[in-house]
Amino acid sequence: MTKIAVVTGSTRDGRKNRQVAEWVVAQGREREDAEFELVDIADYRLPLLGEPGNEQAFASVKEFSARMDEFDGFIFVTPEYNHSVSPALSNALTYLKPELADKAAGIVSYGSAFGARAVEHLRGILSELQVAHVQKTGMFSLFVDFKDGEFAPSELQASSVLPVFDQVVRWARALETVRSEAAVT
Repeated sequence: MTKIAVVTGSTRDGRKNRQVAEWVVAQGREREDAEFELVDIADYRLPLLGEPGNEQAFASVKEFSARMDEFDGFIFVTPEYNHSVSPALSNALTYLKPELADKAAGIVSYGSAFGARAVEHLRGILSELQVAHVQKTGMFSLFVDFKDGEFAPSELQASSVLPVFDQVVRWARALETVRSEAAVT
């Protein structure tokens, strides 16, 4: 079965990101055409790329890389920080290329402007990593889709993730051929 990782985009204390990512996983698990699993980048305590590290830091990078390699596709859940993705997500993606290449990805975002600027920045990063990012995007507002600090999406916005799932699963399956041909050459 097609495996899709729902990847958090923040490691900040008190973050809303994990709530959104867990909700996305729950919505994905209602489908029968793919398996959806949470990958929380905070669990790996990744060092900044280029930072002198120790064995534990390098082991975290290897564990994160191996985990991401298990999946056929991804849904990145990103907050918008300063018109961009979080530094933690950017750093995590910098450690990956072969683990992501020729795989499908969708984006779910949130922020004061629905995370739209973070989405556009993330698309550029994913393109450079040779990820086939889908056109549909799930987007949520900090002002409408959160109540008293808890994620509570409106019906309209909640439905925006369904086409993301459809496209990511379809593209992930189609790209299996590309990955198998690349492995041979």
